[in-house]
Amino acid sequence: MLTQKQRDLLFFIHERMKDGDVPPSFEEMKQALGLKSKSGIHRLISGLEERGYLERLPHRARALEIKKLPEGFKTQDMQPQFDLHQNHSTPVSSPTYTGANDIPLLGRIAAGTPIEAIRDEGQAIAVPPSLLGRGEYYALTVDGDSMIKAGIHDHDTVVIQRCDTAENGTIIVALVDGEEVTLKRLRRAGGKIVLEPENDDYEPRIFEPERVKIQGRLTGLIRSYH
Repeated sequence: MLTQKQRDLLFFIHERMKDGDVPPSFEEMKQALGLKSKSGIHRLISGLEERGYLERLPHRARALEIKKLPEGFKTQDMQPQFDLHQNHSTPVSSPTYTGANDIPLLGRIAAGTPIEAIRDEGQAIAVPPSLLGRGEYYALTVDGDSMIKAGIHDHDTVVIQRCDTAENGTIIVALVDGEEVTLKRLRRAGGKIVLEPENDDYEPRIFEPERVKIQGRLTGLIRSYH
């Protein structure tokens, strides 16, 4: 599945190349998507290449070829988060998805040293239905790199299903001592609760069971390239 920015870039290139074979420049792509640097465009194009949507043609400057469009592609399903005919210097809005559900974005969660969650009930984020099931969900922004080996990076948005129990090995939102929140893998050993990082630079933290309350389990992740 493509991210919204990947879809926006593919749509932008598709629209620009409908009447000719010259793709937009990287600068034009950067301005159209409201990105701060061309490196973000390189990452988006690489992602589209890996998924088979784009091909960079050798020995030709600015040479791109669209190999396919998303299944069931319709223009109205690919409405961009930018004006095709104007440049912008401000970033586009948060990702949106066709048929998406809004869930509350409650604040930050540490993937490193635990920090207090910053709650903001006024914010919400659109989430693809495929990331949701039964139950109640919320989202948090990751702050830190201690879960990087699990594919969770700094500034990612994680989708959490509310629960108060979880199986060993589950990545959970843990509330420590009633005031600190962290995202870690849950282990139970010798009557203790172990919160394990996914980064060799961090050590597991061991607590008495009464000090840790499970606030939810990880069900999905959203990453924006900018």
